[in-house]
Amino acid sequence: MAPTRTTDVLIAGAGPVGLSAAAELRRHGVRCRLVDRLPDRLPYAKAVGIQPRTLEIWDRMGLARAVMECAVPMRGQLIYVNGQERARIDLELPPEVPYGFAALPQYETERLLEEYVAGLGTVIERETELLSFAQDRDGVSARLRTASGVEEEVRVGYLIGCDGAHSTVRKGLGLTFEGAAFPDEYMLGDVEADWDLPYGYGIRSSHEADDGSTDDLLVCIPLPGTGRYRMSALVPAELSTKTTGRAPAQDDGVAHGLEGSRAPELSHLQAVVDRLAPRPARLSRMRWSSVFRISHRIVDRYGDGRVFVAGDAAHIHPPTGAQGMNTGIQDACNLAWKLALVVRGEAGSALLTSYDAERRPVGEEVVGRTVRHATHGIETDPDDPRTVMLREAQLLVGYRGGPLAHTPYGPADAPQPGDRAPDCTGLTGPLATYPLRLLDILRGRTGHVMLLYAADITDVAEATGAAAAATRPPADNGGRDGPEYPAPGAHLQQLAVLAREAPDAVDTLPVPGYRDSAGEFARLYRPDGPTGFVIRPDGQLGARFPLADTAAALTDYLKAVSVPGEHRPG
Repeated sequence: MAPTRTTDVLIAGAGPVGLSAAAELRRHGVRCRLVDRLPDRLPYAKAVGIQPRTLEIWDRMGLARAVMECAVPMRGQLIYVNGQERARIDLELPPEVPYGFAALPQYETERLLEEYVAGLGTVIERETELLSFAQDRDGVSARLRTASGVEEEVRVGYLIGCDGAHSTVRKGLGLTFEGAAFPDEYMLGDVEADWDLPYGYGIRSSHEADDGSTDDLLVCIPLPGTGRYRMSALVPAELSTKTTGRAPAQDDGVAHGLEGSRAPELSHLQAVVDRLAPRPARLSRMRWSSVFRISHRIVDRYGDGRVFVAGDAAHIHPPTGAQGMNTGIQDACNLAWKLALVVRGEAGSALLTSYDAERRPVGEEVVGRTVRHATHGIETDPDDPRTVMLREAQLLVGYRGGPLAHTPYGPADAPQPGDRAPDCTGLTGPLATYPLRLLDILRGRTGHVMLLYAADITDVAEATGAAAAATRPPADNGGRDGPEYPAPGAHLQQLAVLAREAPDAVDTLPVPGYRDSAGEFARLYRPDGPTGFVIRPDGQLGARFPLADTAAALTDYLKAVSVPGEHRPG
């Protein structure tokens, strides 16, 4: 007898990406199982960079404060070539960006996410490995091997592969993973250095040969703790597979990740520091070390039917700029809210095709950019410094022209559908005696949020009435198998932002309201008169429209999200 369905979504892999998928699904009320073949978190500082955009996402979840209390700021990078300072990159962002760059060991990121997910009722099933799966029209059958060695067949609605560069899910889907490996091997170590270099700055020191090629390299990323860094360098000959003849453990042709069988000693890293460090330094307190390889690859599609891949299972690339884990977390958040709508019966399954349409172009851009930066250095990027910083912070990720992007409205250089919804400060209400940020207002919300901006409360009142009519579920769908749009509007939350020059009447509005007392909302969103904005659950703008057209614009947007077509609840 076939197994009965045990949960809505099975997530394979409990790294930062899998944990983020579980967190967002649970926040949206979706049941999920989270399995990982490892007995515990790995004690390695692998992915250490936390981008400002990721902190914004964690703020929406209510996790940002816990992360900030454990992380250290990344203030910039000092670049040395042949012993001379070549460049100093300060990681500076516009003042309206609420968070800066940070560094945190991956195991700490996983701990915080794991505790958050556990608080929502989902615990990692450790030493549980996904062996195989098969999908059909109604669900996914997956075979697991549990910690006791017993094999279990489970039936789920959907499967997400967050299981890394050697993904079982990716292989089971038959996805291509085009790319190649870098020829060099590297060593990593988590150590302390007693130099007096500026706090919060990463170090990149290299030696160029006469032909301009780099033949020696040291990269140091600050970690929490006095003088603590994650250092990486070219592997010495005695640890290289080229001289030892020891092949990587994986046999799938993907040469990417840590190879624990070859552990550098403190003396290996000390030798590189002695050759390349801009200041003399003695290393100590090595917590762990490993050799690793780097590849650059991306799948041909991010999913098929009811099965999806995210993070390293979908894209791998050099660690330059700390883009990988952060890109994977955004993969997870993009997919989770869409899956939630489908599972709850508020959208057709065709909505899930927008995950690939929106995220794969992002993955392709990140892979290409990190390869260029790893080869030539970020300082050679041709874009202006402001653009480079915003892009590295992942604040420019957007989906203009994507399947869910509503028709643009207002100034062309203003935030448009598909763009990140900017944060702003200076919002005041009738009770708080201090100014709020937009993130403060959005924190904890899970559905779409419609912001109504106007100087006249009458415009707001009329728009709220139009929105209520546009989102009212139909009495009868005519017997069709599928939701009648605009079903996603059932969870639409309305908020008003009154212009700075508006009368002090926030407490008379028909929906919760705030005053743009500092004029920052108007400066950053550039409304064209009374304007409505729909913010998606992942913090991107879904729609922008004149308030007078609220009913039609909201109906059009929710129709696009509902995606008429096949609907079979997950």
